[in-house]
Amino acid sequence: MAKDLYHYVLKEALQQDGWDVTNDPLMVADKSVNMDYEIDLGAEKLLGAEKGNEKIAVEVKSFLRTSLVNEFHSVFGQFLIYKEALIRTEADRVLYLAIPLSASNRLQDYPFLQELITQFAIKIIVFDETTKRIIQWKK
Repeated sequence: MAKDLYHYVLKEALQQDGWDVTNDPLMVADKSVNMDYEIDLGAEKLLGAEKGNEKIAVEVKSFLRTSLVNEFHSVFGQFLIYKEALIRTEADRVLYLAIPLSASNRLQDYPFLQELITQFAIKIIVFDETTKRIIQWKK
């Protein structure tokens, strides 16, 4: 599967933020529905000896199309399917959608899309595509 334009930018940003990228891509085999998925990245971070590791899966999207709404429509469906697959296969792994700062700023112009993000508990990582840094974790 082709990698998103910002795949390696986000991978570097995660590593700079203290994450160990363990899977590139993260393969998810959902045997209950006989389907396999490739989520862009899997990562872990040690929280401390007593707390263990935090595990995440990250789907990276550039949102470079002219119509942000059309791209969101596609990403939204993909995210929900991946989220359900992880619940079935790796319930301890949290799914995030990683988007560049420019896309995050554009999303602010669409209250309905913001409502969907909240309603469906879409967790977002906002990263600066120029500095290769994570700007915000929206949980």
